[in-house]
Amino acid sequence: MLGNARIKRIDWLIVGIYLFLVLAGWLNIYAASSPAEPGSAFDWSAVYGKQLVFISISLVMIWLLFLLETRWIERFSSIAYILSLVLLAGLFVAGKTISGATSWYGLGFFNFQPSELAKITAALALAKYLSDVQIDMKRPLTQWSVILIILLPALLVIPQPDPGSALIYFTLIFVLFREGFPLTFLWVGMYGILLFIATLKWGVLWASSGVLFLGTVLFYQAKKRFKWRMPMALLILVLSIAGSFSVNYIYEEVFEQRHRDRFSLWLDLEKDPDVLKKINKTIGYNAYQSEKTIESGGFWGKGFLEGSRTKGNFVPEQHTDYIFSTIGEEWGFVGSFSVILAFSVLLIRLWQRAEAQTNKFNRIYGYGVISILGFHYIINIGMVLGLLPTIGIPLPLISYGGSGMLFFTLLLFLFVKLDSNRLSEWD
Repeated sequence: MLGNARIKRIDWLIVGIYLFLVLAGWLNIYAASSPAEPGSAFDWSAVYGKQLVFISISLVMIWLLFLLETRWIERFSSIAYILSLVLLAGLFVAGKTISGATSWYGLGFFNFQPSELAKITAALALAKYLSDVQIDMKRPLTQWSVILIILLPALLVIPQPDPGSALIYFTLIFVLFREGFPLTFLWVGMYGILLFIATLKWGVLWASSGVLFLGTVLFYQAKKRFKWRMPMALLILVLSIAGSFSVNYIYEEVFEQRHRDRFSLWLDLEKDPDVLKKINKTIGYNAYQSEKTIESGGFWGKGFLEGSRTKGNFVPEQHTDYIFSTIGEEWGFVGSFSVILAFSVLLIRLWQRAEAQTNKFNRIYGYGVISILGFHYIINIGMVLGLLPTIGIPLPLISYGGSGMLFFTLLLFLFVKLDSNRLSEWD
C-alpha cells in the first residue's frame, strides 16, 4: 500500500494533466470512430471500446508502478534496453505489417509495437550510463558511446520502414546538452538537416554553391576569434558537398514512395501536374482535409458529436495521427487551445521537476521524457496544421493506439514515480 507521505510527494499537477489529456483523447476517438447513431461506449469491438480497455490497463499499470521499489528502475535499465533491441530485431523475422511498415507483433486483440517500448528503454539506458560517477562527457569515448545508445534502436526501426519513429530516438540528443555534450554536434545536426532540405528544394548545384559561400563567410568570421586550421576547414567543406551529393541517393533508395510524396508535397518539389494531382489525392488529401476540418470548428466548435466533417469521414483514419482535427472541429479554438496549453504546462512542469532532482539518473531520465513527449506533441500538431510533412507521429495520450497509450503512460509515470521517491530514497 502507498503511505500518506509517499502520496503527498506525488506531483498531482502532472497526474491531473495526464487524466485530462486521456479523457480528451477518448472523447475525440469516440467522436471520430463512432457510427452515425453512437452506440455503447463499452462496445469492445469498436475502436473507442478498445481504447477504453487500454486506458483501464494503463491506470492499473500506474498503481502497480507505485508499488515498485524505485531502485529497480535504475538497476534493470540496461537489461530492458537490450531486451527492446532484441524485440526490434525480431520484427524482421516475426513482425506484422500494417500500413506498409513491419513494426508490430500480432498478439490477437493487441498489436504490440516494440519501438514504443524502445523509446523508454533508450531514455533509461542513457540515464543509467550518464549517471555513472566515472563518466566524463568531454571524453570522445563517452560522446560516441551515448550516440551509439541512441543510434542502435533507430537503425533497427528505419528499415521497417518507419523513419518517423526513428526520428524520436534522435531527440534524446537534446538530453545530452544538459549534461555537457559539446554544442558542435547540435550545429552539425542542424546544418545537415538544412543541407538535406536545401538539396531537395534547389538541387545539388545550388546547395553545394551555397555551402561553399556560407563556409567561406563563416571561416573568415570565425578566423577572427579562433585559430582555425585550413585543412580542417577544407575537410568540412568537402564533407558538406559530398553530403549534398548523397541526398538524392538517400531520397530515392532509402525513402519509400510514400515518404517521398510527403516531402514532395511539403517542399513543393513535384512539377508534373499529373503526379501532383495523384499526390494531392493521397498524402495531400489527408493534410488538406485536416486543415479544413479544424477551420470549420471556428472559435467555440460545433459541439460534441456534431462535427459534420468528422462524421462524413473527410479525414481518413482521423482517430489516429489526425485526431487533433476532431478536437478543432467539435471543440473549436477553445478546445484546441486547451489541449495545447495542457501539453505546454505538462512539459514545463516536467522540466521543473527534472531540475529539482538531486539524483543524476532521475534528472537525465526526466529530460528524456520531455524530449520524447515534446517532439511528438510539436510534430503532430505541426503535421495536422500543414506546417510539417506527414510522418506518422501520434499525439501522445490522445491518438488511438494500444502501444502508444500503454507506453506513453509508462514513460511519464516512471518519472513521476522517481520524483515522488526522491526524498525517501535519494536525498
